[in-house]
Amino acid sequence: MILILNGSPKKSGKVATLLRAVEKGLKEKGHKVEWINVYDLKIAHCIACMKCRPDGRCILPEDGGHSAGDKIAACEGLVVGTPTHWGNMSAQLKMLFDRNVPLFMGEKPNGFPIARQKGKPALIVTACSTPLALQLHCCRKPGGHKRRAGGTPLRRAENKGAACPSGHKIHGEDTSTLS
Repeated sequence: MILILNGSPKKSGKVATLLRAVEKGLKEKGHKVEWINVYDLKIAHCIACMKCRPDGRCILPEDGGHSAGDKIAACEGLVVGTPTHWGNMSAQLKMLFDRNVPLFMGEKPNGFPIARQKGKPALIVTACSTPLALQLHCCRKPGGHKRRAGGTPLRRAENKGAACPSGHKIHGEDTSTLS
């Protein structure tokens, strides 16, 4: 089963629309798909007790964070969709991930992380409503046209308007060739 996490509060917004297209493609290829609207889950806030680290599971009373975590652990592939808020994922999705830290990573005795979902196929779908003027401001900085706010490397998929509108020249470089 492929699990889709809609981390947007808008069930018919841009992120959900993109996720529905991914879902359709997965189903056409014969995959069983399960959908979770993260904002529908009742999830208590992480209290930073760190007991989940040695125990491997959050000690808070069972809630939507636990059930979603169980589904993430059991799925064969994960699709995560979120709007970008202040350069990060949505608050409810972040809360779900905070509550499931030991599902995603462990620690070696020297403190280095151990990836626990390594090898599981995953896709991240995101949308941002950052005004064009701010995008262009970011692009004026040397190398800024190749990075999003927060320093994340920019890879153009099918969104031809990512970071800088195609055809604009930034520092003499044509942005239509960026990838």
